[in-house]
Amino acid sequence: MELTVNKRETTQNPNTLRREGFLPAVIYGCAAESTPVTIDRKTFQKVYKAAGESSVITIKGLGEDKDALIHDVQHDAVTGEPLHADFYAIQKGQTVTVSVPLEFDGVAPAVKDLGGILTKVMHELEITVQPKDLPHAIHVDISALKTLEDQIKVSDLKLPASAEISADPEEVVAMVSTATEEPAEPAAPIDLSAIAISEERGKKEEEAPAEGETKE
Repeated sequence: MELTVNKRETTQNPNTLRREGFLPAVIYGCAAESTPVTIDRKTFQKVYKAAGESSVITIKGLGEDKDALIHDVQHDAVTGEPLHADFYAIQKGQTVTVSVPLEFDGVAPAVKDLGGILTKVMHELEITVQPKDLPHAIHVDISALKTLEDQIKVSDLKLPASAEISADPEEVVAMVSTATEEPAEPAAPIDLSAIAISEERGKKEEEAPAEGETKE
């Protein structure tokens, strides 16, 4: 996946660039000088939708091609349009640590046939990996959940050979749970004697003469 950029002068007004259809951005890295650039906004949006923040893209237009990750994107709070992007340039031989999203595939028999409820415990996994091996997503095959007791753990995931993880291999990624209904509390029995006493008291109060009146 490639993205062509143009070097940007810091004197250029970012708002003017945005009105002209460009996205201000910056490329930096641990051994790379911070470089302001501009990108065609529509092209960036297509690449960002496909790559997200967990796929390596090739930056062109600055002489030597650079491998980079889209590190951060600022969006307009109202329109959702991107306002600025940060790219992290990767050195050759450098590993990267990225939180990769999990994608759940297939159908769980325990849900389809046994009425269980799929519970996704994890939604991303942080891995340290060679840039060339960095996956766009980690796929989780939930068809392995055949009984209500089955679980998918981190150790069950298919990861690139060079990937290292900090999470516990026994940590649960997905499982099946059952719906539990809380028993309804029994209604308190009606005290008929209290109702009778209340009615009798009300009847006596109605029959009693008001203050200053005499009962004929």
